[in-house]
Amino acid sequence: MARIVGRERRKLRIRNKINGTSERPRLTVFRSLSHIYAQVIDDVAGKTLAHTSTLAKDVKGYAEEATKSDAAKKVGNQIAQMLKAKGITKVVFDRNGYMYHGRIKALAEGAREGGLEF
Repeated sequence: MARIVGRERRKLRIRNKINGTSERPRLTVFRSLSHIYAQVIDDVAGKTLAHTSTLAKDVKGYAEEATKSDAAKKVGNQIAQMLKAKGITKVVFDRNGYMYHGRIKALAEGAREGGLEF
């Protein structure tokens, strides 16, 4: 329980500093034990612009066979492709209180390889 409380404190500290706009929406990440989720949010309008996870149809078959880090990289690449289709190339990365290593880092690298800038 203390681990979750610590992450929530870090999450709030991060969210006080970053904010997603229509020009630069916020790419936020949630990590569970077996899956990883990513969504892009315009905080000004209060709308989710795109979302995907290891449970999405495009990624699920790959994610079942790959390692968790490789699946996270695929999710990052997938979210980048969705945003490029909408004409968005710049985002603000919200690690959501998680440390920037492992699956979170892999997702960020996949998004950068897909063409996003942050």
